[in-house]
Amino acid sequence: MSKVDIYAADEQHEYAVDLDRWVALARAVLAEEGVRGPAEVSLLFVDDASMSALNQQFMGRAEPTDVLSFPIDADDEPTGRVPDAGGTGPVEPSPPEIPQLIGDIVICPGVAARNALDHECSLDDEIALLVVHGILHLLGWDHEEDEEAERMEARERELLARHHRNGA
Repeated sequence: MSKVDIYAADEQHEYAVDLDRWVALARAVLAEEGVRGPAEVSLLFVDDASMSALNQQFMGRAEPTDVLSFPIDADDEPTGRVPDAGGTGPVEPSPPEIPQLIGDIVICPGVAARNALDHECSLDDEIALLVVHGILHLLGWDHEEDEEAERMEARERELLARHHRNGA
């Protein structure tokens, strides 16, 4: 079985981010949520200014936020030629070779640090929560309604207790 690939990048310089640690957490949560490879997720850490720009562009809010998730609709069929398929014509590889693109998670450590103070927890605990929260959003979880929020928060606590070294 192919693994889930998690592409991580730290594009901010204010806070130290252990990419390997957060990739491992993301991979464990995705596996527990039933995601099997080949699949891809990106995990990006950005500064306040970059997060403000993304939040304005996609959510209409002119301020940084802690996490944004951008799920890729699995119902969308690829169009055109897959670049890595090889060959000279518009040939698609067989479906098992095409990774499922799950989506992108963008986290702002600056906002996470401020939230950690408010939540009386460590920055690591806050980032762990944001990784889990972002993944659940990619997988269709939501918290618009009170009942949904309660279910999502309970699932976050379960996943953090199992996969984050400090529990939550």
